[in-house]
Amino acid sequence: MATMTDIAKLAGVSIATVSRVLNYDETLSASEETRRKIFEIAESLDYTKHKQKSTKKVGKIAIVQWNTEEEELNDIYYMSIRIGAENRARDHGIEISTLYELGKISSATIDGILAIGKFTWQQVEQLQAIHSNICFVDTDYRLNKYDSVVIDFRQSTRDVIDYFIQAGHKNIGFIGAEERSEVDGSMNDPRSVAYVAYMKEQELYEKRNMFVVGGRFDVPSGYEQMKQAIQQLGDDLPTAFFVANDPMAIGCLRALAEHNIPVPERVSIVGFNDISVSQYVSPALSTIRVYTEFMGEEGMDMLYERMNGRKIAKRTILETDLIIRESSK
Repeated sequence: MATMTDIAKLAGVSIATVSRVLNYDETLSASEETRRKIFEIAESLDYTKHKQKSTKKVGKIAIVQWNTEEEELNDIYYMSIRIGAENRARDHGIEISTLYELGKISSATIDGILAIGKFTWQQVEQLQAIHSNICFVDTDYRLNKYDSVVIDFRQSTRDVIDYFIQAGHKNIGFIGAEERSEVDGSMNDPRSVAYVAYMKEQELYEKRNMFVVGGRFDVPSGYEQMKQAIQQLGDDLPTAFFVANDPMAIGCLRALAEHNIPVPERVSIVGFNDISVSQYVSPALSTIRVYTEFMGEEGMDMLYERMNGRKIAKRTILETDLIIRESSK
């Protein structure tokens, strides 16, 4: 595990600055460049695979990010996937160009596209019109003729709820964000859907314990929703919360601390993704570990196969692990 001292040395900043950036301290006046450097170094130091890089260039691909550069800093899940993909591209000797806007891609200059994020069908078709060699990473509905890499959200959610139940919790809440279906407008974030289904199966579901906001998987969103839960539920506040991602969980920890609600003595928190900062917050965050770097690696491997002639589409579903730290019991 990389230490804050390691990160500070490579970033050329103080340990205090590293700590405040990794804890999403909004009072810190660090530049976006400094924050990005610290997050990327933290993710890279956790990246443990070092293969022999190819010296022969075999092609050029575009890595297309679904979110903006600013959004990537607010939720570094996709940054981690990108870092894994970029490292594997270098292993293969593939030249890469990372873009945050679809309109900047030219089919004449690339041999394939790695699309990271949750793309709509319209965006899928737009990418297909640019190049036929495409692999999607984290677009979780079936893409039929297109390659894709996804994780098993349903089983991950069940793992968290099972853990809480085995620890004696019955009043289990959920904090997340909505992702709307482009077909019928229904809520389709797989964690939200899986939480409702499994809690009903366990006869533990209570609608009032579910706090979901539209479209924002960041620290302020988690903070605001936990404050809302505290104000609305009072003494009936659940003894455990499953939170849709780690930045939101960090916001939840902040809100609980402000209201002097001890974690995990009164409320246990489990996040999702296990981004590098999860181990540096206080208390250290229990979370579902998503092997984001491997998602990027696998996506790049699949795209490399496409570039070398594979015609049959592949869909890879990756498993996750529940990591228990200080924020739950």
